Order: sequence, then C-alpha cells, then structure tokens
Amino acid sequence: MNQRPITVAICGFGSRGGDAYASYAHYFPEQIKIVAMADPDPEKRAEARREYGVAPEYCFENGDQLLAAPKLADVMIIATMDTQHICYALPALRKGYHLLLEKPISPSLQECLQLREEAHRQNRIVVVCHVLRYTPFYQKIHELLAQNAIGKLQTLEASENVAYWHFAHSFVRGNWRRSDESSPLILQKSCHDMDILRWLAGVRCLRLSSYGSLDWFKEENGPKPGAMRCLDGCPAKDSCPYDCEKIYISSQKTGIRAGHNGWPCNVVAINPTEEKLYKALRSGPYGRCVYHCDNDVADHQTVQMEFEGGITASFTLSAFTENCYRTLRATGSAGELEGNMAENTIHLCLFGQPEQVIKLDSLDDRFAGHGGGDFRMMDSLYHLLQDGGSQALTSIDASVESHVMAMAAEYSRLHKGESVELEQFVRDCL
Repeated sequence: MNQRPITVAICGFGSRGGDAYASYAHYFPEQIKIVAMADPDPEKRAEARREYGVAPEYCFENGDQLLAAPKLADVMIIATMDTQHICYALPALRKGYHLLLEKPISPSLQECLQLREEAHRQNRIVVVCHVLRYTPFYQKIHELLAQNAIGKLQTLEASENVAYWHFAHSFVRGNWRRSDESSPLILQKSCHDMDILRWLAGVRCLRLSSYGSLDWFKEENGPKPGAMRCLDGCPAKDSCPYDCEKIYISSQKTGIRAGHNGWPCNVVAINPTEEKLYKALRSGPYGRCVYHCDNDVADHQTVQMEFEGGITASFTLSAFTENCYRTLRATGSAGELEGNMAENTIHLCLFGQPEQVIKLDSLDDRFAGHGGGDFRMMDSLYHLLQDGGSQALTSIDASVESHVMAMAAEYSRLHKGESVELEQFVRDCL
C-alpha cells in the first residue's frame, strides 16, 4: 500500500526553516509535501511558491495569519526567532498540529515546561531540532557507550569550535548577538551540546558551574583609527580577519566569488550576487565593524558538570577557531575514545590493546547539514508519523533537560561560577 507524504506548514522560511528543512522535500517528495508557509519577506514567499508549489493563498506574511487559517497540514515547522517559538507553538498544538520546533524551545524555562505540558494535554508530537543526535558520528559514540565498549563511563569532554567568521556572522553582527532579543549563547548555540552530553551519559545531570565572558568583540579592542563599517575606508581592513568583504565576498570558504551562494551569504542577501551583497554590506548589519556592534553574548565559555553515578563532564565553547567543528572524548574503566566530527572519525583505545579507528561513511551533499543530522531528523519524523509512533529521539521531554542545563550554566556564568543544583534551580524558576 502506498503511503501518502506527510504535509507540512513552515513558520519562518529562513536559513533553518527554508534552507535546511524545506529542502528535504526536494529530495524526498514522496515523504514530505510543503503546503503552507509564513514569512514576512516577500522573496521568501515567492521562493515557496516557485520551488515547492505552495499556493499563493497559503503563503502568509506571519505566523498569526497562518494560525488563523483552518488546520492546513499534519506538521508545523516553527523556525522563527527564539523568543517567538512559544507564541506560535502553543496555538499550533491546540489547532491539532504536530510540531518540529527549532531549538531552543524558549529562553524561558517556564515556557519550556508549559509547552511540554500542552503537548501531553493535546496528545501531539513535538520534535525539538537537536539534530546532532541523528548524526552517524554521535549515534556511533552513543552505541559504543551504551554497550560499555570502554567499560563504566567515567568522564566526558566536549568542545564546540564555532569558527571566527561564523561567530562574527551569527553572534556579533547577526540575529543572535543579543541575549535579550534571542537567547544566551550557551542556550542558543550549545543546547545541542548539553543535549548530547546528557544523552551520552545516560543519566541526569545533578549540578554544574560555568565561567565565560564577552572578552574580545568590544569597542576598546577595535583598531585605532578604525571605522564603524568595514567598507567605510577602515585603515585596518586589509589585516582584519573579520572584514566583511573577506567573509562574504572573497573568502575561499564562505565568499560569493568562490561560488558560496548559500549560508552565510544568503542570510545577508536573499539569492545573493556580488552586487546584492555589496549593497547589503554598505547599509545592513553584516557590514558593521565587529568592535562596534550592539552584541552582548559571551564569546567563550566553559561548563563543568556532575551526572548521576559519579560521571563528570566538561564542555568548552570558543569563538576563536579557524573552522567549525566539534570534538568529544570519553574515558571509561576499560578504555577511552576520541572523536572529531569534522573528520567523521572515532579512535577507540581499549587498555593494553591496539587502537581501533572507526571511519564513518562520508556523507553525500543531501546529508551534509549538521553532519547529516538535518535530513536524518526529517526522515525520522516522517517514519514516526507514518508508523503511528509517539516518542521521538529528540522529544520535548528529552529536550527540556538540556535546556535546564544550559540555563543553569548561564546563571552560573553570570554569578561568577556559582555551583548550581539543577533540581533546586528548576524549583526556584517556577
């Protein structure tokens, strides 16, 4: 018997909703059909009509208009800004939609718990986009630890290397530069990592402490003389790695001249060309000097954690790396393992035995996003709904724990590394 594709409405058609999740429908139209969307940008609405055949009457200017219409799809993907998630997620559940919800659920713990309760009340599935759990890299590490391949787990060490240009793009000039407009960095960027550490540990985190600050991207560290915008004749332009022209125009890694017309260039200008990028950089936020923005999120942070059973973990987040990648090291009573996500390789060392190198299959372009996690999550959602399942790998029940960890870490950072008991932290927030 042929199964029909699940129908999807997307609220927020930007780099996540449009580029990452909607594109799954191009490759697997038999599984996913986009039937409605909402985005304030007319070019995004035109793209939905052109690329996915969404009827004009179902291309809305905002989520309120989408939710005012009758229920139009099986699933609503909510990929708006962090502070807007709950205002769309709650009425969508009440209207009968299942949800694919971009992380973080909300910067407010009360709202996270409210959404979890509403999902149970409405008997709806909420999949939170902790896409790393779906990657072959972390799934293999989870499998090895669950099988006690290195004995009893003792420690976990994880790092997220954001890359200097990515951090400048997203967290200095971009949408997530201010915690009051989006979320603290440890929640917005690294609730992924808190989720992975909780998943790999297999038990609850009991307490944690955190240190970090916004140290570098501040006015006093800027060149003197300098300029407010890179293209306004800044004397330091040639030597500055954060120069917007380097990042978006000439860089071999990210620039339009090297053929990179996707992220991050398509955030600066929709369907970017060199001409459109220069126009945006001369007047828009992505052309500002990184030392003269209104950013306030930390640019480096560490978290120390204790889990049940005596497992300890550490996490380091840094803006100051050449490339974007994550690493993980686990030690156990019988051995250790180390993995580099960018290399898609795991080194397994059992004490007194030769090292084993596990080279995971390379990914084709369809599965490139987040190490293959984006599309594998979409595939999992499809099969979950077709098979009548109720519990996703990254359900809201699982996700709330990582949010508590991230929010407690930010509290600790702001209170000079104060140790935070997570159960008490939750009680104090309610």
